[in-house]
Amino acid sequence: MIRFAKHYFENINGIEIYPIISLVLFFIVFLTMLIIVLKIPKDSIEEISNLPLENDSKINDHGQS
Repeated sequence: MIRFAKHYFENINGIEIYPIISLVLFFIVFLTMLIIVLKIPKDSIEEISNLPLENDSKINDHGQS
């Protein structure tokens, strides 16, 4: 099946630029997300990581009353 598609792709002029564009877009998005994650303050990460636990304790407190 890949040979079938490859035959048609070889006949399209300028198609070799699309994989390059895809790779560049992937790296731009990946690096942007990496920079955003590294810039988040440590206090904020701790607070966000404890949110599910805080929600669980509130549910348990209401269920026991």
